[in-house]
Amino acid sequence: MEPEMLESAASHEEDPPMSTAGAAESNAGQDDAVLVETTASGVAVLTLNRPERLNTWGGDVAGAFYSSLERADADPAVRVIVVTGRGKAFCAGAQLGAMAAVGESLDNIEQRNLSELVGDRQPHFLTTLRKPVIAAINGACVGIGLTVALMCDVRFAAAGAKFAASFARRGLVAEYGVSWILPRLTGWGVALDLLLSGRTFLADEALQLGLIKEVVAPEQLLQRTLDYAEDIARNCSPASLAVIKCQAYGDARRTVEEATALAETLLQQSLQRPDVIEGITSFLEKRAPNFPELTAPD
Repeated sequence: MEPEMLESAASHEEDPPMSTAGAAESNAGQDDAVLVETTASGVAVLTLNRPERLNTWGGDVAGAFYSSLERADADPAVRVIVVTGRGKAFCAGAQLGAMAAVGESLDNIEQRNLSELVGDRQPHFLTTLRKPVIAAINGACVGIGLTVALMCDVRFAAAGAKFAASFARRGLVAEYGVSWILPRLTGWGVALDLLLSGRTFLADEALQLGLIKEVVAPEQLLQRTLDYAEDIARNCSPASLAVIKCQAYGDARRTVEEATALAETLLQQSLQRPDVIEGITSFLEKRAPNFPELTAPD
């Protein structure tokens, strides 16, 4: 991460915990490295909760994050997932002390267990979930934090938020799938610029480069993201969302002929689900749809 991003979190005034209108439940009994709240409309909000260290990535955050994602994906009441950070950062990269411990002995580096730092899954796990994952990037989004954000399906960012793929500046490589996702979002030229320079750029440039959907005033970021997520939760078929996500990421590795043939098969399957009748009927009746919950892999 860049020097300005390493400013002591102790000097920042912490943001208060998220307060979500209509929140139905929280994870008070779970590991507080990631807070979870679910709105009445079915949006699970996962908040990285290590503001005193700018939500830097470590084993505590990784473990709680992936287990929370897994629970949200399996919960029929959850239709959309939002990921954000508490305080002044989304995730300012890896926890530097933990990284130093991993690399302190070059002779034994191959035997060291990186999962203690990054978790038992990797960021591309987000692309395998059946439910949309929306990032509300509230501040510094660097290194593995950037990779996690890019593996979300849609991204909103607070004005002034800082981004960096700073791996080369730390003697690292393009880690954990960032070299796969970044060119797909921006194109080769932009991706190589960001990866090879490791430079810091702001939310406005991230918008121009196609990395985020919108730049929002910091005080409005979470509400804007929730409005977007809740519109999906209320109006889109959970079964359709699951299949479309699978198509989008899977088609990145298929030819157009393969993708088209698969789409035809999936279309035939979708016509056998009640979602299609409900979608058409609700449109003709000019009312909100009442799609069934997603209870099993589809």
